[in-house]
Amino acid sequence: MGEEARGAQHKVTSIQCYNLESSLTTKGIKSTLATTVFIVKNTHSESTTVQIDTISDGFDQTGFGGAESIEDYLEHLKAIGSKTLSQLIVRHSSSSNRPFNCIIYDAVLPLVLDVVKEHGLPWVLDVVKEHGLLGASFFSQPATVNSIVYYVYGGMLPLPISSMLVSIPGVPFLKVEDLPSFIAKPKAYPAYVKSTLSKYTNVDRADFLLVNTIYELEKKVLDAMSNRCPMLTIGPTIPSGYLSDQAEEDNAYGLNLFNQDKEIINWLKDKPDDSVVYVSFGSVANLGEEQMKELAWGLKESCSYYLWVIRDSEQAELAKKCLA
Repeated sequence: MGEEARGAQHKVTSIQCYNLESSLTTKGIKSTLATTVFIVKNTHSESTTVQIDTISDGFDQTGFGGAESIEDYLEHLKAIGSKTLSQLIVRHSSSSNRPFNCIIYDAVLPLVLDVVKEHGLPWVLDVVKEHGLLGASFFSQPATVNSIVYYVYGGMLPLPISSMLVSIPGVPFLKVEDLPSFIAKPKAYPAYVKSTLSKYTNVDRADFLLVNTIYELEKKVLDAMSNRCPMLTIGPTIPSGYLSDQAEEDNAYGLNLFNQDKEIINWLKDKPDDSVVYVSFGSVANLGEEQMKELAWGLKESCSYYLWVIRDSEQAELAKKCLA
């Protein structure tokens, strides 16, 4: 993945964690969002309800762009992130602030749980009392995606997939092309496959498993997973202003790594309802040149308004070859 892709992937998770923390705050729960030094230095928050602190991933000045590869980034994150997270816990435990009693961490970072369990006796006023830190693993993707990944991790759905149809309990039969791209074509995204499967390396040690969904939307798959990997539904992780009358003003999506383009917003406002096609393949997929050309010509020939999200590095070449 390119620099923009890796940064965007982390940004999405940070926003979801931000919105979760904002919702907790409106319920009177004292919480702190811990994200990387680079993210904090290069973003601005539109909310005043979220308390933010930092850990380091080893790339405080450059972010993901300073890593030689995804593997290089993850290695630095594990080594330096574990150390600085430990220091964060100690700092809050020894200060006048109330010490942490639970760490909610992105499930893609199982190293966090190891640090949490290491601090079984947090630094509190009365060391006689044993206040073991609780660890809650937060799965930002829907339950169906988590179930598919869990079955791959457990060897119940071995890669590469050779069958025409895939059967996952609680999920309708799926074709290979219906699966997440990193599962359908694991050789194309080896580092992402490894990182995603790592979510389950120590979930049995977590006190809670939280998933970004609504029970009624994915009832069958959640029920099917209940005996293997039970999850608590806490979705949707959107600004608390949309979920509570007590936080009507908190309707901003928190952290912004990139400047918002007001011209695009104004352009959208001028268009009739249901008239704009939105196209985005996320931050992981890398389309080939021919795929980009075909998609560009398809959008152009559709005679519809469209908003297509592409990387900065792709814009000039695409405009020259396809959209002129």
